[in-house]
Formats: sequence, C-alpha cells, structure tokens
Amino acid sequence: MIGALTLATGVTAALLALWCAHAAWRDQPTKDWHFAGMAIVTLLALAQMLVGIWCLAAGEQPQGDAVTFIAYLLGVLVAVPAAGILSLAERTRWGSLTVAAGSLVLAFLQVRLHDIWTTTGS
Repeated sequence: MIGALTLATGVTAALLALWCAHAAWRDQPTKDWHFAGMAIVTLLALAQMLVGIWCLAAGEQPQGDAVTFIAYLLGVLVAVPAAGILSLAERTRWGSLTVAAGSLVLAFLQVRLHDIWTTTGS
C-alpha cells in the first residue's frame, strides 16, 4: 500500500467532512461544489482500491486478514457516493450533514486500512 495515498485520501475526506458540516451549520443543502469535492474524494478512494488490489495481486499480503482488507477497500469506495446520493434525497441541511458523516467514516476507514495492512495480529 502507498502510505501517501492513504494519508491524502483520509485528509481530503476529513476536509470534505468539515466543509459539509459547515454548510449544515449554515443551514445549507449540498451544492455543486460539494459534489465536486465528493468526486475528488471518490477518485482518491478508487485509486486506493486499485492500489490495494494491485498489491494483493502482486503477492503482497496485509498483516491482518486479506478478506477484511478487501471489505474495507469496498467500504471506502462506497462511503462518500452513498452519502452523496442520500444528500440528493434530502435537500436540506441534513443532506450536508449526511455527506459530512459519510466523509468522516471514510477518513476513519483509512486509518483502519492502514492498521490492517501494517500491524501484526496477536
């Protein structure tokens, strides 16, 4: 796995979470710029998934369980798009808060992915 990509994805997701939480605090729904931010985060998540699969295919193994690692990769990929779709259904501040929550989940999933890849199990 590429540590810089994991860090970039996590930080970008956290920034998107703050941005959307600020919009919710200002009583605003998600706007086009928020969706552009979601697209950037989703592209980073897609790159993360492809790198993870490439590493597994190349014979590298996570220190944790490979099935759990793949499940987390899939979760990373769908967290923000699912929140974005829900925010379209709820065109109020709660839609922005939904995207903030989904982005925060993605940021925490990045930490967990890093843990699964680098730490040894007991």
